[in-house]
Amino acid sequence: MAVLELDAIIVGAGFSGIYLLHLLRDELHLNVKILEARSDVGGVWNSNIYPGARVDCPTPVYAFDIEQVYKGWKWSQAYPSQEELQAYFRHVDQVLSVRQDCLFDSRVNEAHFNKASSRWTIQTDDGKTVIAKYLIPAVGFADKQYVPAWKGLDSFQGTIYHSSLWPRDGVDVRGKRVAVIGTGATGVQIIQEWGKEAAETLVFQRTPNLALPMKQKSLDSAAQSQMLVETPKLFDSCQSTFGGMPHADNTKAFSDYSSSEECEKMLGELYDKGGFRFWGGLADLLVNPEASRFAYEVWAKRVRARVHDPIKRDLLAPPEPPHPWGTKRPSLEQDYYEQFNRPNVQIVNTQAHPIVELTPKGIITDDKKLYEVDVIAIATGFDSSTGTLAKMGLQDLDGVDLESRWREGIISFLGMTIPGFPNMFLPYSIQSPTPLTNGPVFIKHQAKWIQSMIRKMETNGIQYIDPSQKAAQAWREEVLGIAGMTLFPQAKSWYQGANIPGKHIEQMYYLGGVPMYLKKCSAALGDEFLESFVTNEEAT
Repeated sequence: MAVLELDAIIVGAGFSGIYLLHLLRDELHLNVKILEARSDVGGVWNSNIYPGARVDCPTPVYAFDIEQVYKGWKWSQAYPSQEELQAYFRHVDQVLSVRQDCLFDSRVNEAHFNKASSRWTIQTDDGKTVIAKYLIPAVGFADKQYVPAWKGLDSFQGTIYHSSLWPRDGVDVRGKRVAVIGTGATGVQIIQEWGKEAAETLVFQRTPNLALPMKQKSLDSAAQSQMLVETPKLFDSCQSTFGGMPHADNTKAFSDYSSSEECEKMLGELYDKGGFRFWGGLADLLVNPEASRFAYEVWAKRVRARVHDPIKRDLLAPPEPPHPWGTKRPSLEQDYYEQFNRPNVQIVNTQAHPIVELTPKGIITDDKKLYEVDVIAIATGFDSSTGTLAKMGLQDLDGVDLESRWREGIISFLGMTIPGFPNMFLPYSIQSPTPLTNGPVFIKHQAKWIQSMIRKMETNGIQYIDPSQKAAQAWREEVLGIAGMTLFPQAKSWYQGANIPGKHIEQMYYLGGVPMYLKKCSAALGDEFLESFVTNEEAT
């Protein structure tokens, strides 16, 4: 097979990859291709086909902020389903001609940089070889699925699926006994569907999901026309908020309220409006234990009123918070808590009695109880951010793979560049605000920064840049330092890699918010460029 020589190679055809293809190919006029392990565009929205899969950020801003794209599209719901999002990506493909520059069914398994030629050599599992000046792994943060190493996993005689490997023709659970293991965002969405369909649904819950109401609504033609008019303004409003959401953050702290009743009223109104508004309801929610506890009590009061059975109520919204409110990403639900009012939906508390084994008939917990089921959905999440990157065979200048480099801790500069990996850029990944944001809005910021950096290099004849160890170490210290000032370390979460046995536990994401992060990025591209990066000119 012939070697493909390019200016840039992007890995992944989701939001990040497509944004960067558009910016580098259509605006900088570089020779760019996308390597995509799947057979179509759309990233996770090409594979998240489990029951109830839908986005948790609202339209029209969970989308490309590209005028020719959004002017030709109408959303049918406030929070679109996977099916609608996949149709949207087909529309994006038609407008931006994405597929013509995609190499599908090609998974990267090795990549190394040659300093003499200032080029990356990339190998794929289907035999392709690509040589490119720039390597951009746009693989997101939730692509590498995690399945616990339960004894007897292969012995189960029913059907079993991880949420990220769902069959295209679906799973019929009518009249069947089903189990959902995990109550993160995916588990919540599956439970909302299976609770209505299956003869019996067993929910295996380790930690309750402190979910918020989605307030889903359909959009008629009048609403669609109004949304199109408002879209530019809504995108603009996302620029200054902590997470790139279209609604403003509350600047008042818990102590700024004259009474607890006043604060409860405000939080209750945000809960009723739906979405993530409640998450940003207090300026000190994520740093002040008193504010966090108060928010939890307001939340629990609302949820407990929705659950009839007192045992289920205490498991879903316990009297004592399982962790500080908001230190795990809350899921958005439509009728999740009402499912537990159905006699056919039960909770198994795996915090008290963990799963120890699967048998041909079902699931056994450590109290030796067997739960017989016909179908199992594994919704145990992902080895976030580092999992996929570590398995791509990325090697530094000394031939050391990235997985080894990060075994004792992550080091990067701005979460987009890594010392020893010249000309490699990581959008929507580690040590940036990634999972605390509205993805497409934040991705645009990072894609624009990467575009600007590449333009700077091309304009000035810079063959390669490599972030300095000093700059990267300072960034690591800032990421961990900000985290240490918050309540996040008190929650055992995938934000810290704590969901993967044996993984080094540390805060993986930047908690300073999008506006502060963008200021740091702007400085590194401008006045602080020479302090932050080693270039080929300096090396010679």
